Amino acid sequence: MNDIVAFHDVVKRYAGSQPALDGVSLRLARGEMAFLTGHSGAGKSTLIKLIGLLERPTRGRVIINGIDLARIRRRQVPRYRQRLGLIFQNDQLLFDRTVFDNVALPLVIRGLAHRDISRRVRAALDTVGLLSHERKLPITLSGGEQQRFGIARAVVNRPHLILADEPTGNLDPDLAADIMRLFMRLNETGTSILIATHALALIRNLGHRQITLDHGHVTAPSPAPYA
Repeated sequence: MNDIVAFHDVVKRYAGSQPALDGVSLRLARGEMAFLTGHSGAGKSTLIKLIGLLERPTRGRVIINGIDLARIRRRQVPRYRQRLGLIFQNDQLLFDRTVFDNVALPLVIRGLAHRDISRRVRAALDTVGLLSHERKLPITLSGGEQQRFGIARAVVNRPHLILADEPTGNLDPDLAADIMRLFMRLNETGTSILIATHALALIRNLGHRQITLDHGHVTAPSPAPYA
């Protein structure tokens, strides 16, 4: 099985509006990093939310890591999300907790032992260059540091797939480039990554596939590398 993400003729329609996604079929290879591009309102965020089970499709099949998401019941969703790294532009941070405690929260919820939590949180913070900031409060971090902090929280569960929705949207070009390089280093370890972004100039020469949406339709995506 080479696909970690497979959409089969997926439609997502919200009440009283045109379909956000209309007959979308696409795939992401296991271990691949790709960019999801398109105009504002093209359906990028909706596609990310379908993978994260923040939304359900109106029609069609979404298969993630061999699992048809239609088979996952509501009570099973939290466990499913434990194997995803979700990164949004406006992540909900607990500003009264330290960086360490924020990153540790998913592991605490899973009931991991304190020793394992400490080891994995510090490894995640070290990966994104924030180990020395573990006792700081999130409000004291810069915009670029907060985004790296969000990435640390996403990877601490060792996800098989990272989903990022406009992760560089609020950053200046230099910081945005740093974040993209960090994603590329994570991908080199074998993690599959799908990033929704408007930053075409930033990603143009990075050498990864672009999947373009236009008014809910995929428009001439480049083939997956194993096609």
